[in-house]
This record gives sequence, structure tokens and C-alpha cells, in this order.
Amino acid sequence: MSKGIPSKSLISFCSAILPSELGGPDPNDLAVKVLLYLNRLPKDFARGYLAAVNIFDLISYTKYKKRLSDLDAKDRDELIQKLYKNKLIFNLIEALKAVILLVNGAYSNSLEINLAANKNPVARKTPKLNIISSHIWPSVANCDVVIVGSGAGGSIVAKELSAKGADVVIVEEGQYHDAEEFRTNLPLDRFASMYRDGGSTALLGLPPVIMPIGRGVGGTTLINSGTCYRTPDSVLDQWYKNFGLDFAEKSIFKHHLDSIEKIFEVGPVPLDIMGKNGLTAMEGAKKLNWKTGPLTRNAPGCDGCCQCAIGCPHNAKLGVHLSVLPQACKTGTKIVTDLKVHHVITEDNKAIGLFATRSDKSQVIIYANTVVISAGATETPGIIRRSDITVHPQLGRNLAVHPAVAVAGRFDEEIYPWRGVLQSASVEEFHDSDGILIEATATPPGMGSMVLPGIGSKLLKQIDEAKHLVTLGAMISDGPNGKVSGKNRTLMTYKMSHRDGNRLIKAIEICSELLFAAGAREVLTGVSRLPVLKSKEDIKEIKQQANFKELHVAAFHPTGSLRAGTSVVDCPTDIDGQLRGCKNLYVIDGSVIPSSPTVNPQVSIMAVAEALSAKLIQSRFN
Repeated sequence: MSKGIPSKSLISFCSAILPSELGGPDPNDLAVKVLLYLNRLPKDFARGYLAAVNIFDLISYTKYKKRLSDLDAKDRDELIQKLYKNKLIFNLIEALKAVILLVNGAYSNSLEINLAANKNPVARKTPKLNIISSHIWPSVANCDVVIVGSGAGGSIVAKELSAKGADVVIVEEGQYHDAEEFRTNLPLDRFASMYRDGGSTALLGLPPVIMPIGRGVGGTTLINSGTCYRTPDSVLDQWYKNFGLDFAEKSIFKHHLDSIEKIFEVGPVPLDIMGKNGLTAMEGAKKLNWKTGPLTRNAPGCDGCCQCAIGCPHNAKLGVHLSVLPQACKTGTKIVTDLKVHHVITEDNKAIGLFATRSDKSQVIIYANTVVISAGATETPGIIRRSDITVHPQLGRNLAVHPAVAVAGRFDEEIYPWRGVLQSASVEEFHDSDGILIEATATPPGMGSMVLPGIGSKLLKQIDEAKHLVTLGAMISDGPNGKVSGKNRTLMTYKMSHRDGNRLIKAIEICSELLFAAGAREVLTGVSRLPVLKSKEDIKEIKQQANFKELHVAAFHPTGSLRAGTSVVDCPTDIDGQLRGCKNLYVIDGSVIPSSPTVNPQVSIMAVAEALSAKLIQSRFN
């Protein structure tokens, strides 16, 4: 793969998707930018992408005896439009199109994004953390507790244990990022640097599911929406009664939820910064008498710049790098960055430390009396598989991910969905009854354009009119249907059940009804056979036309791959978070949550981490 010179096939494919003759970007320039982005993704993904683009040259040659790159604009557009009608080719084009639109949108709107990032001063100063690069960290070290991962789970464990006097070291695979970086770097650079695999993480299955995961000091709290839900009582009852988690008893868990909300300074989104996207969604829900209101977030001082997903440039969103980790560092916690854990070192079925590698492949060993893995539900299983530990048969199974679809309504008035809070308002009318949670969700300008339908002139028109859209995200609490496999490299598969797939289709119907009630003149459904609805009477066609295996599905909030519980057969970790079959080794992150929390889970994960930390302190540090 060429590092900087795009192939003719990539250039011509970019031109077919966004024709320069009709007002699109220069295809040579766009192809260079796409290639630069691909170079930051896993090599297998980049090679596969470029190989797929070449397929269209072969198809073109078969029909016209010319490569796609040698066709004139009219023939090229005609060919792609015909291919678009083939379901298999349609799905391939849509996948390739998403990357092109992400890159084009990020670069085309970089000035607006950076101006918004610097419009106001930071809400609070960046706190000092005890950050140590792995390249100056000793090759052999000792501590009381070593924690893998600095996100929602690991940060809480570090804070609680270091406050009790333990010598704590956090190992973080990613880098440290701060508001100054978010105020100056290009949007796509911010995106690529803070997401695992540059944002290309996916679950294999029908439909394939894209699942963005954060990587860096602060984990996914760096790039999530900041939405803070308390764990529903019905979920806690399930954890307590079905899995025997004593700390999940409602009166006990309430104190942990209160503690996390206090740390996060949780409060509702102020209406004056919400933006038209959320306000219009709430207006539609109120006309239907549906339960709605502002979301609660950990973002005091937010100015509504809509950049949560690429790092808050105002230090308003209190990710754990701004809230929990400073407390941990004050009591001595050290954070070693750019250090990838390979395996846990064990002796006589007891964890005694970690083996890790720096980016230059040099090796590091950290010995510890207690090892805590908080690498997240997608990465923790692989670390355990690479360790000399008997693998529990349920390791990596029972992955829940909150599958989600996006629906947008086009309005006569200008909405500018990205001018306001990224995730601002909720519609909970169908949460208890159907497991469907709707949230008014936007993206930084241009970076959500990959969901727009069509190609060529139709797509360019959609992009031009994006300022008239109200955008909603609808997620469901799933089966669980996922599995985390792989030893040296994570492989995730997802077999969506018909029940969950039909709930996604129902979610599209609900969102469409809401948007028409709010005054939309048309709705973009994301359903390939019925991409646009012109009136609310058309909603009934969704059920007939939609196949959940053909939907554009994203997923968030992975949990459950090492669920905790009393059952030795069903749960790889016990009710204290200790991995069965290995003493002194604990899993404290979203992995141990035994079922979908049904809501955005960062508060739930942190409350569970606080509860398990208290157990760990009682058993090992008293």
C-alpha cells in the first residue's frame, strides 16, 4: 500500500461518490486525504478497503472495456447508479462511501470546528497528572497494585486504593490528550488518535456493526457524549436476584451512584445551550405526549460546541482524566502511557504482575501483589487468553453492546444540529416497554455525513442541506448477542436476534413519527429500500421494506464479556470481581456487568467499580 500516492481507482471512486463536476471536492485532493486516514487504520482494514475500490475498476472494464478511472463523469455516474441497485454491491458502496464522507466532512468543516473549539476559554484548568512515558519507565518495576486501563473502571479503582495508601500504577496503552490539543489539531487527527483502530472497530455479522471505542488516558470517557444515567432499578434487581451481586441491592448501590454523580457534577443540559436539534426533538415528543426531557451530563460549563466525540476543547465534560484521575494522582497513583499489556504473569495460579511492551517492542515487567484488569469488555478477554490462566468457558461471551440506528428529519428552517450539545435530549416513552431509548444526537459538522443516502448529485444535495436536519439516535438493550474472541488480536462477532432486529425497525418507526410530529417535511430512515419518507402516512411502509440485516447499525457501551456472579458455570468472575481460577487477579470494568444496563453506562460502570474497590480494600488492604 502506497503511503501517500492514491491509486487511479481510489481517485475515480472518490469522484463517483462526490463528483467534482457537480460541485464536489477535487478527487485527487480527496483521495490523498482518504489515503492518509487509511494509513492510520489497521493494515488489514486499509488493504481491504483499497482492494474493494479496485473491484469497481474490474466491473467497469467488463462493461465498458475501460477502467473506472478512464470513464467520463456521465458513464461513471451511470455505472455506479446501476450497481447501487444490487444489494450486495450496495452494501459495499455504502461501507466505502462512509470513509470518504467522514474524511471529506472533517476536512471541509475543519475551520468551523476549530473556530467553535476556540470561541470560549476553558471551563477549568487542565489538572496535573502523574504521567510517565513508558520510554522512561524502568524495564522492571514493583508496586502494590497494577491496573490495566485508565478509563471509567480503572480510574475509580486507582482513586480508591491509592487513598488507602496502596502504591498504585496504571498502565495505559494510549496517549495523554488535553484541551490544548483539542483546540488546535485537525478534527480528523483528533478522531484518529483517540479511537481504537482509528474508529474502525467493528463487530462481524449481519448486519456488521461499527463500534467506536476510546483509547487514551481517560479511556472512552474522553470521547463519549457525557450522558449520565443512573442504573435503573429493574436492572439492579436482575443483578441482585439473578446473579447474586450483593452490592447491587438498591439501597446499597444508591450510595455508589450518588458518589459518582457528585464526582462528575452531574446536571441536566441547560436549554440555552441545548441547540435546535434537542429542542425540536423534545417539541415533537411533547406533541405526542411522550416522556421527554433534557439529558443529564457530567459537563458543567459546557458551551454547546458539539465536540464531545473528538475531545472536549473547553475542559467542560468531566471525563475521568479531569475528575477521577487527578484525585488518584494526588494520593500517589502513577500513569504509564504507551505501554501495551501482553499478559498477566502468574505463579501457582496466582497473579504476580504484568508483562508489557513499549511501542518500540522493548519489554517491561511490573510486579504487583494485586493485578486489576480494567481494559474494557472488548480488550480484557484477550489479555486473559494470553496469560497462563485456565480459560473459563464463558470468557468473551455474553457481550452486550446497545445496537443503534440514526434517523434524521429535514425541516424547512435551518437547524444546524451541530450547534448545541452533541447528545442533548431523551425520549424515554418506549424504554421500559420496548427497551428503546431515543436521544437527540448530532456530530461535529460534516463528520456525520456518512449516514446520508445516495451518491453523486443526490448525495451532494443531501450534504448541502444538512443544516436543515434534526438527527436522532435510537438504541436498544440487546440480547446479549456478541462474542469477543481472539488471543493476539481481538475479533468480535455479533449475531443479532430477530427480536432485537425488529426492535431496531420499530425504533426507526418511532423516530419517524416523532420527527413528523415536530414538523419535518421528510425523514431519512437509513432503510436502503425506503431511504426517504415524505409523510407520516409512509411510516407503515417501513415494516414491509426494512430488513434489519441491511440496516446501518452502530453500537456503543460494550459490557458483559466476563460477567460477575455467584454461578461458577455461567460467570468467569465472582461477586468480588476476582477471576475464577487465579488469585489476586481482578476484573473491574464493563466486562463484569452481567447484563445490559439498558442506558448509557458510564455511571453504572463507575459505581460498580467503586463497589468492587470497597470489597478489594476490605479483603486485601485492611
